Amino acid sequence: MSSEWKQCTLSQIGKIITGKTPSTNDKSNYCGDIPFLTPSDDLSGKYVVDTQRKLSAKGVEKVKNCVLPKNAVCVSCIGSDLGKIVITTSSTVTNQQFNSIIVDTESFDVDFVYYALVLLGQKLNYLSKTSTAVPIVNKTMFSQQIISCPDLKMQRVFGRILSTLDNKIQANKLLNDNLETQAKLLFDEWFVKDGGSKTAGAKDEVLGNVISVVKKTFNPEKEPETGLEHYSIPAFDAGKFPVFESSLSIKSNKYIVDKDCFMISKLNPTTKRVWRPYCLTSNAVCSTEFIVFKAKESAYTDFLYSLINCDVFSEHLCNHVTGSTGSRQRTNPDDALKFMFKLPTKATIADFSSIVAPMYDQIRTNAIENNSLRQLRDYLLPLLMSGQISIGG
Repeated sequence: MSSEWKQCTLSQIGKIITGKTPSTNDKSNYCGDIPFLTPSDDLSGKYVVDTQRKLSAKGVEKVKNCVLPKNAVCVSCIGSDLGKIVITTSSTVTNQQFNSIIVDTESFDVDFVYYALVLLGQKLNYLSKTSTAVPIVNKTMFSQQIISCPDLKMQRVFGRILSTLDNKIQANKLLNDNLETQAKLLFDEWFVKDGGSKTAGAKDEVLGNVISVVKKTFNPEKEPETGLEHYSIPAFDAGKFPVFESSLSIKSNKYIVDKDCFMISKLNPTTKRVWRPYCLTSNAVCSTEFIVFKAKESAYTDFLYSLINCDVFSEHLCNHVTGSTGSRQRTNPDDALKFMFKLPTKATIADFSSIVAPMYDQIRTNAIENNSLRQLRDYLLPLLMSGQISIGG
């Protein structure tokens, strides 16, 4: 490591702010315009994209000492989300589960600090998974954490290299979100909204007549060791990309899936998880917490995938659940197959599919590219942050 690198505590990098929650009993503290960040918000990207709740001017006044400016680096410091990190994109307040840094930009680069904290967050997250008690890093402990820093010029170089990858990942993600929204809007316009504009000649149909539930299983105890392309609920939530792992690490049966399948989570259907497997290998499997569908006629695949991805079908699943609480509720596949809908003519389905198929293909391409970009970023990250790679400024 170059002699230009130095050890810095987080308190030396900027002002440390621990978040605070305005009283939730006073509803007038909320429903405003200021983002209120909690671990339940999307922390999967580099930046705060949106928050479920926002504070009013009154709510902000109650926690005015905790307001963060744009480009503050927020670190979740308690529980299972410990170590997740995002950068604010506007004035923001976090709850008390975050410690944040308002970076001294005269001496430190925000992007570099973010990536250094990503590495630190991985360490903190590891501790959270090995502790038997609820893990927590308080403000004092957080302030004393140490990262290694080169001079400001090199910080900016390293931050720019890694940001280029993350910016491309974010652009692909936004494009995929846009494509998915377009496909959903088209489906709603043609087949749902106000009876649908393309339902002439459609007939009443039951889902079970046109779709099959795939239940062929892979039993890791009865099969030789092999590499699996594993689609799980945690993998969906972490970034909607499968995990590649040995069958020896799989402890329970999984459903075998192929490129013509599509899946929806039966666990807690109020949180919709709809997924088409990429099938990058010949050994794709998914959790039995998914219902795996396959169209009885392959020409209907894009239409039926769009159908189970629409809000009307989600409402049907939510109205047919077992279990008393959200985290334990599940949908029965047999109830899913009882869903009634209007089946358009084959010609209309073909027209619809000709429009959305390229969208779904592009979503797949972008998702695969993003996985490669993440792997490159994660490979470079520790090398750059430790000074093992020497780059001219």
